[in-house]
Amino acid sequence: MIHLFKEGTNPARPILLLLHGTGGTERDLLPLAEWVDPQASVLSVRGNVSENGMPRFFRRLAEGVFDEEDLIFRTGELHRFLDEASEKYGFDRSNIVAIGYSNGANIAASLLFHYQDSLSGAILHHPMVPRRGVELPDLAGVRAFIAAGKNDPMCPPEEAEELAGLLNGAGAETVIHWEMNGHSLTRSEVEAAAEWYGKTMTGE
Repeated sequence: MIHLFKEGTNPARPILLLLHGTGGTERDLLPLAEWVDPQASVLSVRGNVSENGMPRFFRRLAEGVFDEEDLIFRTGELHRFLDEASEKYGFDRSNIVAIGYSNGANIAASLLFHYQDSLSGAILHHPMVPRRGVELPDLAGVRAFIAAGKNDPMCPPEEAEELAGLLNGAGAETVIHWEMNGHSLTRSEVEAAAEWYGKTMTGE
């Protein structure tokens, strides 16, 4: 997978896995990583699927309608890539925190839905429920922050509430931060995510 890795100054910090939105690249969310934890190592990945020339992490059949077969395949592909990257770059595979926006948040949520030990935490900006009717793995010890818009036309508030409920039901500790800025990734929600991360993932 096309990606970039930036080694941090504090090896004890989580590795930040950056997952962009539709049409983004592996450079889009670098400022978020700097904001959330400037000491952490960063692994930023470009989606392997192209939709009219726009990178994505999995195919969709229509807006808000996921290609479930491709989602499962691409989730496994990303999970294996994380295994390989941890060996290549020598970071702690058990200490990855994903930061995803929109399509990137959805593939991060899908990692949690399908693999018990893929992520130790996740910051999900405007996610949807990746799959329904499946049994989630044991997510005890996993922490998740969901930033959602009460007026988001692409991800209705019910999606965020349902996702939080499913993650909590599997043992994760999940909080929702609400905004009123549609589907936009805003400074205020990034600040809220950074505050949550500092208290929850690094104990600051």
